[in-house]
Amino acid sequence: MPDVRSPPCPSAPPPPPTRRTRPPPPPETLAYSFTLPASLANPAFARTATRQALRMHGLSDMLDPALQAVSELTATACQFTESPNYYLSLRYRAGTLRLIAYDSHPRHTQPHLSTACDTRRHACLRLLARICRACDGSWGFGDSHEPGGGTRMWASLPREGATAYGAGAESPSNGGPVIRRA
Repeated sequence: MPDVRSPPCPSAPPPPPTRRTRPPPPPETLAYSFTLPASLANPAFARTATRQALRMHGLSDMLDPALQAVSELTATACQFTESPNYYLSLRYRAGTLRLIAYDSHPRHTQPHLSTACDTRRHACLRLLARICRACDGSWGFGDSHEPGGGTRMWASLPREGATAYGAGAESPSNGGPVIRRA
């Protein structure tokens, strides 16, 4: 349908084109960052924002694993952060979606505390590990090198593996079954 809006004044410039006339942004321009309140209700917001960003950039084929990974990363960040906020970053480069969550929980210097904390964080991210393995991706956590310190958690999902995961197909490189959340 053509844009039938008329300018408010005869000497005014024509209205800008509607969103329907603009081409969608390419996947390689996906780069979003969010600072979110550390409430366990906010992983739902993070999923919604991620869903919209992926759809807008033509990456709908990656929705299933990406949304599950965002859920795991943000829920864990909410549980561990000691500040009222945490940070989520979405980037797509070289055929891979990179999801990064930062929380303010510092890495422990005492070995026993560090081991206990890492074990707890590993347990919280068990599903993320399976998703990344099924997509031939990677995940992990470690010191944040941001000015505020804390912990950085990440997941990298190659598009080919994530698309196969979302379709319920076998993982492209290892030939194994794709693990799906029930």
